Amino acid sequence: MRDLLVVATEYTVTVIDMLALLVIVVGTLEALLAGIAAMFGRPDDGQRRRDIWLRYGRWLIGGLTFQLAADIIETSITDDWTSIGRIAAIALIRTFLNYFLEKDLGEVRLRQRGGEIA
Repeated sequence: MRDLLVVATEYTVTVIDMLALLVIVVGTLEALLAGIAAMFGRPDDGQRRRDIWLRYGRWLIGGLTFQLAADIIETSITDDWTSIGRIAAIALIRTFLNYFLEKDLGEVRLRQRGGEIA
């Protein structure tokens, strides 16, 4: 039974990692195309660039969230402490990236509404 669980978990982690990759690639391509369009479009006050950045940040947060989910699932089948430590370090890094990216996006949203940053 455990062997079946390990195989199912490995496939699940692979699928979730592929979803994360897809989310990040789609977001990157969208940001690239929007950035090129903004470069060659009419000049603005920078609002369009900020909107592109905010949207791209949301894509990255989504991808990081998927990757973190895969890391959490992967720890359920890991037997040795070295692997658990490696997964924990990766999860910690991804969590910090996600946190600071979300914080930056929140500050940009607040600035757009005309509020003050604490």
